[in-house]
Amino acid sequence: MDRLGLTAPPRPRVRTIGLTGGIGSGKSTVAQQLVACGTHLVDTDAIARALTLPGGRAMPALTSAFGPEAITADGALNREHMRQLAFADPAVKARLETILHPLIGEEARRQAAQATGLTVTFDVPLLTESGHWRARVDRVLVVDCSEATQIARVALRPGWDAAGARRVVAQQATRAARRAIADAVIFNDGMTLATLADEVRSLWQHWTAVR
Repeated sequence: MDRLGLTAPPRPRVRTIGLTGGIGSGKSTVAQQLVACGTHLVDTDAIARALTLPGGRAMPALTSAFGPEAITADGALNREHMRQLAFADPAVKARLETILHPLIGEEARRQAAQATGLTVTFDVPLLTESGHWRARVDRVLVVDCSEATQIARVALRPGWDAAGARRVVAQQATRAARRAIADAVIFNDGMTLATLADEVRSLWQHWTAVR
């Protein structure tokens, strides 16, 4: 394994990249750096947020499934309320995913179809957990860091603390599980933004040099 954590031999024609990483890993930063390299970004978390805004396509089904207490005064999904319910009850989490995932997948395919001639980067926080995404992309890039770093970064976000960050980390796939499905791993711990950008460009050049 080299400094980029490459674990698979080069394969030709990289058309799709699945990007994933745990909360606080720096995955969103890497996504933007891949855009700077020339890829078309499909952000499934952004799609999920759009679906759950006032008037979003998922809102009628979510209101029916979880009741008015799951909806904010302006008609959006109460994300904090649903996060707490999903942490407490796996059945709630499964029901939420049953509603959202098909809609997310449909919109992701629509956005990807607009990327004529470009490599598409699918930013999928739950790529490891979803299973089917691995077969849909040519490469999987995992952004990794220590759990201590994840918790420290997330605790700095508005509305978060270390305890909440630990709960989310515990609910997500393990670092080992993510790395096991990766074609490349970038270890983003103690790395400057400039160094991280260099790592992303180096990997992009490696993958796009293959013909």
